[in-house]
Amino acid sequence: MKPTALLPRLAAALALATSFAACAQPAATPLRTTVVAKGLDNPWSLAFLPDFEETGRMLVTEKPGTMRIVGTDGKLSAPIIGVPPVVARGQGGLLDVALHPKFADNQLVYWSYSEAAQSGSGNSTAVARGRLDAAAGALRDVKVVFRQTPKVASNMHFGSRLVFDREGRLFITLGDRGSRRDDALTLDNHHGKIVRITDDGGVPPDNPFVETAGALPEIWSYGHRNVQGAALHPATGMLWADEHGPQGGDELNIPQEGGNHGWPVITYGREYGTGTKIGAGTAREGIVAPITHWVPSIAPSGLAFVTSDRHAAWKGQALVGSLKFGQLVRLELDGSKVVREHRHDAGARVRDVRQGPDGHLYLLTDDGELLRIEPGG
Repeated sequence: MKPTALLPRLAAALALATSFAACAQPAATPLRTTVVAKGLDNPWSLAFLPDFEETGRMLVTEKPGTMRIVGTDGKLSAPIIGVPPVVARGQGGLLDVALHPKFADNQLVYWSYSEAAQSGSGNSTAVARGRLDAAAGALRDVKVVFRQTPKVASNMHFGSRLVFDREGRLFITLGDRGSRRDDALTLDNHHGKIVRITDDGGVPPDNPFVETAGALPEIWSYGHRNVQGAALHPATGMLWADEHGPQGGDELNIPQEGGNHGWPVITYGREYGTGTKIGAGTAREGIVAPITHWVPSIAPSGLAFVTSDRHAAWKGQALVGSLKFGQLVRLELDGSKVVREHRHDAGARVRDVRQGPDGHLYLLTDDGELLRIEPGG
């Protein structure tokens, strides 16, 4: 290779290294943690049952394909019967879980998972619901309410978080499936999208693309890469979401109704290994900019807002799990602006973070533990 041929690669590597150095974070502050339960098999998400404050019971999904009831006494139930088969390969498996807003009346549980195609090697994210019969350890009347289309042969970028809005509509965050990044900017597929459906799988009539020819009417926003965390802002009721960039370029967004969030044309990330540029820059008119971004990548996971007086010093702040660094990333906010960031060492890859009905904060880690946390500094 001629020396001049190395110059673009060297320039890209130097620019990337400079960007990384500029975003370097101080040493992580440790958390005070209590192990609530352990022995879970790659847990992915949790949902607090209505009687949590009396019994400590919550639902926990395990990526290989099981859902359990877990108590604050540390006991794990047998796997709940009725969960459909999952494609437990790569980033796929049993993913998020959420309770219907009227769960106390209807006992409906929703979960996302990677679903195989009826034939061939394709797969995609699907969402099912069922009625929880806790006494029998079973899900009844199971129904698939959403399937990401098209299905492709990939073990990457399934998303997927489930969030009910204040009207009872369900947001589902989806990935671009890795090999189909360009699909994220077209409206004839679900790759790299956030969709919004009714609780029975229908299309809300006020979705932004309902009357757009050629567009899938479930789509809420597009131009996403792989959205792994989502939560409603407690004051505004708007959806916030974090997503993985490639080599750098993770983002925290407020997904806009009908908004184009840019991937893969507008991004702070670069190609793996080579560090070469992706797309056309970091901003463009008509593209919704992220609230904040991370270079180097933190590999963001669950997202939660602190509203509890138990954590008065953190109240009003956002928490984001980090898979790459095994941290809880705490964001001080001024409205929709991040004004300061703090890192807290969790001791393992953080897969999900939630605030419980008791006001405590809970983490799930990839090494199979459910933790209750307190500020450690």
